[in-house]
Amino acid sequence: MDLNYEMMYIVKTAEQEISKQVNAKLEKVITDNGGRIKDVDYWGERKLAYEIHGFGRGVYVLLVFKGSQTVIKELDRVAKLTDEILRHMIIRKGY
Repeated sequence: MDLNYEMMYIVKTAEQEISKQVNAKLEKVITDNGGRIKDVDYWGERKLAYEIHGFGRGVYVLLVFKGSQTVIKELDRVAKLTDEILRHMIIRKGY
């Protein structure tokens, strides 16, 4: 059963192109595992509340999608292995 999810992630500050490449990688993981992208919202570069791995700023991206538990597990695994992502969180929307 496919449910609605949101993934917020923070990419290391660099060129805008890096965050787009990371987003393309994550979107491919979702679609390859049977999920569907609903919306992508680039919040832009913002100051972090505290430094993460020496970075004081990061590019925030909100990814809204629909998928199964398989999509979530693979997306979480790929996000943990992607060096450009400082932090990420996946939450289920609604019931």
